[in-house]
Amino acid sequence: MNSACRIDVGAHADVPEILVLMRQYWTFENIAGFNAAQLSQLLKRIVSLPQLGSMWVAREGEVMVGYLIAVLVFSLEYQGLVAEIDEVFVVPQSRGHGIGAALVDAAESALTSAGCTFIQLQLGVGNASARAFYDRRGYAPRKGFELLGKALAAGVARQSDR
Repeated sequence: MNSACRIDVGAHADVPEILVLMRQYWTFENIAGFNAAQLSQLLKRIVSLPQLGSMWVAREGEVMVGYLIAVLVFSLEYQGLVAEIDEVFVVPQSRGHGIGAALVDAAESALTSAGCTFIQLQLGVGNASARAFYDRRGYAPRKGFELLGKALAAGVARQSDR
């Protein structure tokens, strides 16, 4: 990792900067429905209620260059808390310097300490570089299963839109 980069747990004060990067990520992944005001409230909710999840941010100097958000679910199958990496993003000019790996390492360590038994993520089928990144870290498709989804609330992006 770039020696000038540091990883911190996300806080309320980080939300405006995370939103700037989140907009870039949603554009990159073609995720519909970016609403800064609504997402700001959701990010603040995660910070206020750690039982929902956690955030980590990467900074080079004073500039935020990446973030990772993990959410939690209780699973009988995995016998406890399961974390899902909901979003991870590093700005293009800072990629290839170990920042993404540092974010994932920080999240995995903290989530393990918090009692999580499993970690998972969704990955765009066309994102070969991300697939290689996660393959190197031991992430693999779950054989015999596929992800299905259904929106339960108005205004939530449909899975097919992602």
